Amino acid sequence: MLCLDNLRERFLQGNMRALAQSISLVEDNPELGAKFFSLLGLPQGNPRIIGITGPPGAGKSTLTAKLALALLARGERVALLLIDPSSPFSGGAILGDRIRMHELSGLSDVYIRSLSTRGSLGGLSAATARVLRLLQHGNFSTIILETVGTGQAETDVVMAVDAVVVVAVPGLGDDIQAMKAGIMEIADVFVVNKADRDGADRTKLQIEAILGMQEGRRVHPIQVVPTIATTGHGVDKLTQALDDHFAYVEQSGELARRREKRWHKEFSAYVANILLGDFFSWANSQGIGIMANADWAEIEVYGLAKQATAQYFTERMKRHVEED
Repeated sequence: MLCLDNLRERFLQGNMRALAQSISLVEDNPELGAKFFSLLGLPQGNPRIIGITGPPGAGKSTLTAKLALALLARGERVALLLIDPSSPFSGGAILGDRIRMHELSGLSDVYIRSLSTRGSLGGLSAATARVLRLLQHGNFSTIILETVGTGQAETDVVMAVDAVVVVAVPGLGDDIQAMKAGIMEIADVFVVNKADRDGADRTKLQIEAILGMQEGRRVHPIQVVPTIATTGHGVDKLTQALDDHFAYVEQSGELARRREKRWHKEFSAYVANILLGDFFSWANSQGIGIMANADWAEIEVYGLAKQATAQYFTERMKRHVEED
Protein backbone atom coordinates (compact mmCIF):
# COMPACT_ATOMS: atom_id res chain seq x y z
CA MET A 1 0.00 0.00 0.00
CA LEU A 2 1.45 3.37 -1.03
CA CYS A 3 2.05 5.73 1.90
CA LEU A 4 1.39 9.26 0.65
CA ASP A 5 3.05 10.90 3.67
CA ASN A 6 6.27 8.99 3.06
CA LEU A 7 6.15 9.73 -0.68
CA ARG A 8 5.60 13.43 0.08
CA GLU A 9 8.59 13.53 2.43
CA ARG A 10 10.92 11.89 -0.08
CA PHE A 11 9.55 14.01 -2.93
CA LEU A 12 10.17 17.30 -1.08
CA GLN A 13 13.70 16.14 -0.24
CA GLY A 14 14.42 16.02 -3.97
CA ASN A 15 14.50 12.24 -4.31
CA MET A 16 14.29 11.54 -8.07
CA ARG A 17 12.75 8.12 -7.58
CA ALA A 18 10.02 9.70 -5.45
CA LEU A 19 9.47 12.29 -8.21
CA ALA A 20 9.03 9.49 -10.77
CA GLN A 21 6.61 7.65 -8.45
CA SER A 22 4.65 10.85 -7.85
CA ILE A 23 4.28 11.50 -11.58
CA SER A 24 3.05 7.94 -12.13
CA LEU A 25 0.57 8.44 -9.29
CA VAL A 26 -0.99 11.66 -10.63
CA GLU A 27 -0.93 10.31 -14.19
CA ASP A 28 -2.62 6.97 -13.45
CA ASN A 29 -4.85 7.78 -10.46
CA PRO A 30 -6.31 11.32 -10.53
CA GLU A 31 -8.31 10.76 -7.31
CA LEU A 32 -5.31 9.59 -5.28
CA GLY A 33 -3.23 12.24 -7.04
CA ALA A 34 -5.62 14.93 -5.76
CA LYS A 35 -5.00 13.74 -2.19
CA PHE A 36 -1.27 13.92 -2.82
CA PHE A 37 -1.55 17.49 -4.12
CA SER A 38 -3.44 18.41 -0.94
CA LEU A 39 -0.52 17.08 1.12
CA LEU A 40 1.96 19.09 -0.96
CA GLY A 41 0.07 22.37 -0.60
CA LEU A 42 1.01 25.32 -2.82
CA PRO A 43 4.19 25.14 -4.98
CA GLN A 44 7.14 26.90 -3.36
CA GLY A 45 8.85 27.60 -6.69
CA ASN A 46 7.70 29.57 -9.72
CA PRO A 47 9.38 27.90 -12.71
CA ARG A 48 9.09 29.13 -16.28
CA ILE A 49 7.16 26.65 -18.43
CA ILE A 50 8.14 26.56 -22.11
CA GLY A 51 6.27 24.57 -24.76
CA ILE A 52 8.00 23.42 -27.94
CA THR A 53 5.76 22.39 -30.83
CA GLY A 54 5.80 22.04 -34.61
CA PRO A 55 5.40 19.49 -37.40
CA PRO A 56 7.00 16.02 -37.33
CA GLY A 57 10.61 15.95 -38.45
CA ALA A 58 11.30 19.55 -37.42
CA GLY A 59 13.99 18.51 -34.95
CA LYS A 60 12.06 19.41 -31.80
CA SER A 61 13.73 16.77 -29.62
CA THR A 62 17.25 17.73 -30.62
CA LEU A 63 16.45 21.41 -30.16
CA THR A 64 14.87 20.71 -26.75
CA ALA A 65 18.02 18.90 -25.62
CA LYS A 66 20.27 21.73 -26.80
CA LEU A 67 18.08 24.34 -25.10
CA ALA A 68 18.20 22.32 -21.88
CA LEU A 69 22.01 22.15 -22.08
CA ALA A 70 22.19 25.93 -22.56
CA LEU A 71 20.00 26.50 -19.49
CA LEU A 72 22.00 24.01 -17.43
CA ALA A 73 25.22 25.79 -18.43
CA ARG A 74 24.00 28.97 -16.75
CA GLY A 75 23.15 27.19 -13.52
CA GLU A 76 19.48 26.34 -13.99
CA ARG A 77 17.69 23.17 -12.90
CA VAL A 78 15.58 21.85 -15.78
CA ALA A 79 12.75 19.34 -16.19
CA LEU A 80 11.78 17.98 -19.61
CA LEU A 81 8.30 16.58 -20.18
CA LEU A 82 8.13 14.80 -23.53
CA ILE A 83 4.75 13.83 -24.98
CA ASP A 84 4.88 10.70 -27.14
CA PRO A 85 2.10 9.37 -29.38
CA SER A 86 0.56 6.12 -28.18
CA SER A 87 0.03 3.11 -30.40
CA PRO A 88 -3.57 2.74 -31.65
CA PHE A 89 -3.16 -1.04 -31.21
CA SER A 90 -1.35 -1.60 -27.90
CA GLY A 91 -1.91 1.79 -26.28
CA GLY A 92 1.80 1.98 -25.46
CA ALA A 93 4.29 4.64 -26.55
CA ILE A 94 7.67 4.27 -28.20
CA LEU A 95 9.18 6.99 -25.98
CA GLY A 96 11.85 7.58 -28.61
CA ASP A 97 12.53 11.19 -27.63
CA ARG A 98 14.59 10.06 -24.64
CA ILE A 99 16.88 8.07 -26.94
CA ARG A 100 17.70 11.25 -28.87
CA MET A 101 18.63 13.08 -25.65
CA HIS A 102 21.72 11.05 -24.78
CA GLU A 103 23.69 14.27 -24.17
CA LEU A 104 21.62 14.88 -21.05
CA SER A 105 22.01 11.41 -19.56
CA GLY A 106 23.80 11.36 -16.23
CA LEU A 107 23.50 15.10 -15.59
CA SER A 108 22.34 15.83 -12.04
CA ASP A 109 20.30 19.00 -12.59
CA VAL A 110 17.99 17.70 -15.31
CA TYR A 111 14.99 15.40 -15.10
CA ILE A 112 13.44 13.78 -18.19
CA ARG A 113 10.02 12.17 -18.30
CA SER A 114 7.95 10.87 -21.21
CA LEU A 115 4.15 10.77 -21.21
CA SER A 116 1.98 8.84 -23.64
CA THR A 117 -0.92 10.70 -25.26
CA ARG A 118 -3.16 7.66 -24.58
CA GLY A 119 -5.41 8.75 -27.43
CA SER A 120 -5.68 12.43 -26.45
CA LEU A 121 -5.72 14.96 -29.28
CA GLY A 122 -4.13 18.41 -29.42
CA GLY A 123 -0.52 17.24 -29.01
CA LEU A 124 -0.70 16.65 -25.23
CA SER A 125 -1.51 13.89 -22.77
CA ALA A 126 -4.66 14.02 -20.65
CA ALA A 127 -2.38 14.05 -17.59
CA THR A 128 -0.18 16.92 -18.80
CA ALA A 129 -1.68 19.59 -16.54
CA ARG A 130 -1.38 17.40 -13.43
CA VAL A 131 2.23 16.45 -14.17
CA LEU A 132 3.21 20.06 -14.88
CA ARG A 133 1.56 21.09 -11.60
CA LEU A 134 3.58 18.41 -9.79
CA LEU A 135 6.86 19.51 -11.41
CA GLN A 136 6.24 23.02 -10.06
CA HIS A 137 6.84 21.52 -6.60
CA GLY A 138 10.16 20.04 -7.74
CA ASN A 139 12.57 22.96 -7.35
CA PHE A 140 13.07 23.40 -11.11
CA SER A 141 13.75 26.83 -12.59
CA THR A 142 12.52 25.87 -16.08
CA ILE A 143 10.17 23.16 -17.32
CA ILE A 144 10.20 22.36 -21.05
CA LEU A 145 7.18 20.61 -22.56
CA GLU A 146 7.70 19.02 -25.98
CA THR A 147 4.49 18.13 -27.81
CA VAL A 148 3.82 15.18 -30.09
CA GLY A 149 4.32 16.90 -33.42
CA THR A 150 1.01 16.65 -35.26
CA GLY A 151 1.15 20.00 -37.01
CA GLN A 152 -1.98 22.13 -37.03
CA ALA A 153 -3.79 20.17 -34.26
CA GLU A 154 -1.26 21.27 -31.64
CA THR A 155 -2.87 24.34 -30.19
CA ASP A 156 -3.64 22.91 -26.71
CA VAL A 157 -0.07 23.69 -25.65
CA VAL A 158 -0.80 27.43 -25.45
CA MET A 159 -3.08 26.84 -22.43
CA ALA A 160 -0.49 24.67 -20.65
CA VAL A 161 2.65 26.84 -20.73
CA ASP A 162 4.02 30.36 -20.24
CA ALA A 163 5.76 30.57 -23.61
CA VAL A 164 5.31 28.68 -26.89
CA VAL A 165 8.20 28.00 -29.28
CA VAL A 166 6.97 26.93 -32.73
CA VAL A 167 9.60 25.07 -34.78
CA ALA A 168 9.53 25.10 -38.58
CA VAL A 169 11.95 23.69 -41.14
CA PRO A 170 12.55 24.37 -44.82
CA GLY A 171 11.78 21.75 -47.42
CA LEU A 172 8.26 20.72 -46.40
CA GLY A 173 6.80 21.60 -49.79
CA ASP A 174 4.61 24.54 -48.87
CA ASP A 175 6.71 25.64 -45.90
CA ILE A 176 3.87 27.17 -43.94
CA GLN A 177 1.25 24.53 -44.78
CA ALA A 178 1.92 22.54 -41.60
CA MET A 179 1.40 25.63 -39.45
CA LYS A 180 -2.04 26.77 -40.58
CA ALA A 181 -5.32 26.83 -38.66
CA GLY A 182 -4.25 28.57 -35.48
CA ILE A 183 -0.72 27.39 -34.82
CA MET A 184 0.74 30.58 -36.31
CA GLU A 185 -1.13 32.59 -33.70
CA ILE A 186 0.13 30.68 -30.66
CA ALA A 187 3.87 31.30 -31.10
CA ASP A 188 5.80 33.55 -28.72
CA VAL A 189 9.07 32.67 -30.47
CA PHE A 190 9.53 31.09 -33.91
CA VAL A 191 12.46 28.84 -34.76
CA VAL A 192 13.53 27.96 -38.29
CA ASN A 193 15.53 24.81 -37.57
CA LYS A 194 17.91 23.09 -39.99
CA ALA A 195 18.85 26.57 -41.15
CA ASP A 196 21.75 25.19 -43.19
CA ARG A 197 19.28 23.71 -45.68
CA ASP A 198 18.25 25.35 -48.93
CA GLY A 199 15.13 27.43 -48.49
CA ALA A 200 15.74 28.36 -44.85
CA ASP A 201 15.93 32.08 -45.63
CA ARG A 202 12.72 31.84 -47.65
CA THR A 203 10.93 30.09 -44.78
CA LYS A 204 12.10 32.77 -42.34
CA LEU A 205 10.84 35.53 -44.67
CA GLN A 206 7.48 33.79 -45.08
CA ILE A 207 7.00 33.55 -41.32
CA GLU A 208 8.05 37.18 -40.81
CA ALA A 209 5.57 38.25 -43.52
CA ILE A 210 2.71 36.43 -41.80
CA LEU A 211 3.72 37.89 -38.43
CA GLY A 212 3.75 41.33 -40.05
CA MET A 213 0.05 40.93 -40.81
CA GLN A 214 -0.59 40.38 -37.10
CA GLU A 215 1.28 43.45 -35.84
CA GLY A 216 -1.90 45.27 -34.84
CA ARG A 217 -2.85 42.38 -32.52
CA ARG A 218 0.52 42.02 -30.79
CA VAL A 219 2.34 44.54 -28.64
CA HIS A 220 5.53 42.53 -28.20
CA PRO A 221 7.30 41.59 -31.45
CA ILE A 222 7.84 37.87 -32.07
CA GLN A 223 11.40 36.90 -32.91
CA VAL A 224 12.18 34.38 -35.67
CA VAL A 225 15.40 32.55 -34.79
CA PRO A 226 17.36 30.38 -37.28
CA THR A 227 18.98 27.34 -35.62
CA ILE A 228 20.87 24.18 -36.47
CA ALA A 229 19.96 22.00 -33.52
CA THR A 230 22.43 19.23 -34.35
CA THR A 231 25.36 21.60 -33.86
CA GLY A 232 23.78 23.99 -31.36
CA HIS A 233 24.00 26.93 -33.75
CA GLY A 234 21.50 29.65 -32.83
CA VAL A 235 20.49 28.12 -29.49
CA ASP A 236 22.06 31.06 -27.64
CA LYS A 237 19.82 33.41 -29.66
CA LEU A 238 16.79 31.24 -28.87
CA THR A 239 17.64 31.42 -25.16
CA GLN A 240 17.92 35.21 -25.40
CA ALA A 241 14.62 35.45 -27.31
CA LEU A 242 12.91 33.49 -24.52
CA ASP A 243 14.50 35.73 -21.90
CA ASP A 244 13.20 38.78 -23.79
CA HIS A 245 9.73 37.25 -23.97
CA PHE A 246 9.61 36.49 -20.24
CA ALA A 247 10.92 39.96 -19.36
CA TYR A 248 8.05 41.45 -21.36
CA VAL A 249 5.23 39.20 -20.09
CA GLU A 250 6.34 39.60 -16.48
CA GLN A 251 6.53 43.40 -16.71
CA SER A 252 3.26 43.73 -18.65
CA GLY A 253 1.30 41.41 -16.37
CA GLU A 254 0.60 39.00 -19.24
CA LEU A 255 2.40 36.15 -17.44
CA ALA A 256 0.10 36.47 -14.42
CA ARG A 257 -2.95 36.52 -16.73
CA ARG A 258 -1.78 33.40 -18.57
CA ARG A 259 -1.21 31.55 -15.31
CA GLU A 260 -4.64 32.61 -14.02
CA LYS A 261 -6.28 31.23 -17.17
CA ARG A 262 -4.33 28.00 -16.73
CA TRP A 263 -5.51 27.73 -13.10
CA HIS A 264 -9.13 28.24 -14.14
CA LYS A 265 -8.84 25.62 -16.89
CA GLU A 266 -7.34 23.05 -14.49
CA PHE A 267 -10.00 23.81 -11.89
CA SER A 268 -12.85 23.53 -14.41
CA ALA A 269 -11.48 20.29 -15.88
CA TYR A 270 -11.17 18.68 -12.47
CA VAL A 271 -14.68 19.78 -11.38
CA ALA A 272 -16.07 18.38 -14.65
CA ASN A 273 -14.20 15.11 -13.99
CA ILE A 274 -15.69 14.80 -10.52
CA LEU A 275 -19.22 15.61 -11.67
CA LEU A 276 -19.09 13.26 -14.67
CA GLY A 277 -17.71 10.44 -12.54
CA ASP A 278 -20.47 10.91 -9.96
CA PHE A 279 -23.15 11.21 -12.66
CA PHE A 280 -22.21 7.97 -14.41
CA SER A 281 -21.86 6.17 -11.09
CA TRP A 282 -25.39 7.28 -10.23
CA ALA A 283 -26.74 6.50 -13.72
CA ASN A 284 -25.33 2.98 -13.68
CA SER A 285 -26.81 2.37 -10.23
CA GLN A 286 -30.31 3.24 -11.55
CA GLY A 287 -30.35 0.19 -13.77
CA ILE A 288 -33.71 0.84 -15.43
CA GLY A 289 -34.62 3.46 -17.98
CA ILE A 290 -31.64 5.85 -17.81
CA MET A 291 -28.47 4.16 -19.07
CA ALA A 292 -28.20 0.43 -18.62
CA ASN A 293 -31.28 -0.71 -20.53
CA ALA A 294 -31.66 2.18 -22.96
CA ASP A 295 -32.41 1.24 -26.56
CA TRP A 296 -29.88 3.56 -28.21
CA ALA A 297 -31.42 3.20 -31.66
CA GLU A 298 -34.80 4.42 -30.40
CA ILE A 299 -33.86 7.23 -28.00
CA GLU A 300 -32.75 10.72 -29.01
CA VAL A 301 -29.42 11.38 -27.31
CA TYR A 302 -29.97 15.01 -26.28
CA GLY A 303 -33.41 14.30 -24.88
CA LEU A 304 -32.07 11.40 -22.83
CA ALA A 305 -29.16 13.52 -21.58
CA LYS A 306 -31.50 16.31 -20.48
CA GLN A 307 -33.86 13.89 -18.76
CA ALA A 308 -31.05 12.02 -17.01
CA THR A 309 -29.32 15.21 -15.86
CA ALA A 310 -32.55 16.65 -14.46
CA GLN A 311 -33.27 13.44 -12.55
CA TYR A 312 -29.67 13.30 -11.31
CA PHE A 313 -29.80 16.83 -9.88
CA THR A 314 -33.23 16.22 -8.32
CA GLU A 315 -32.09 13.06 -6.54
CA ARG A 316 -28.74 14.49 -5.48
CA MET A 317 -30.41 17.62 -4.04
CA LYS A 318 -32.94 15.43 -2.23
CA ARG A 319 -30.10 13.38 -0.72
CA HIS A 320 -28.26 16.51 0.46
CA VAL A 321 -31.45 17.89 2.08
CA GLU A 322 -31.98 14.59 3.89
CA GLU A 323 -28.35 14.55 5.07
CA ASP A 324 -28.65 18.10 6.40
